[in-house]
Amino acid sequence: MDLAVWMTYLGVITALILFPGPVALLCMHHGLRHGRRRALATVVGGAMASLALMALSSLGLGAILATSETAFLVLKAAGAVYLVYLGVQAWRSPSEPMADPAAEPDAVPAGHRSRFRLFGKGFSVGISNPKDLLFFGALFPNFIDLGQPQWSQFAILAMTWLAVDLATMTTYASVGSTVSRWFGTSRRVRLFNRTTGGLFMAAGGALATSHR
Repeated sequence: MDLAVWMTYLGVITALILFPGPVALLCMHHGLRHGRRRALATVVGGAMASLALMALSSLGLGAILATSETAFLVLKAAGAVYLVYLGVQAWRSPSEPMADPAAEPDAVPAGHRSRFRLFGKGFSVGISNPKDLLFFGALFPNFIDLGQPQWSQFAILAMTWLAVDLATMTTYASVGSTVSRWFGTSRRVRLFNRTTGGLFMAAGGALATSHR
């Protein structure tokens, strides 16, 4: 791949990934509630969802969604419902003051179960927006030279996205973990729960009313 093309792609996706979306909000939320180390499972889950969407888009599913209104609406509705569900969960979360996640013991069995759940939520939020399939289907062709081997170029684009995504979402999780010390009162925790819950529900509503 031409270096100038790759640098342009890097700049475009960095700007796109830095803009906070549902996965970034979830990473920050989990960083605050569970600490940076456990929230890394959320980060990896979201990144694996992006990788899956890239693969599905390259296999033609994005093109199917672009032509099938019914399939797009069904997937969009499922994604919107899931985001609203997460919002209700966050809104109704307990308001007990948060302890410092770094000071909490992390038993191995419970820790593994917790990280698996966080990974699952990260993956579910990341893969719940069918518009991302269309997005990858529209983005990658702009940076692929049809006169060169396409799969190697696709791999470069995908791995670059993955590296930027992991670095950015880890930063969001770290920010959430850092500010957790500020949530030492029930009032502040309740405000956090209502704010993140409202944002998730707003994201679900925005997805439900969006068009391709």
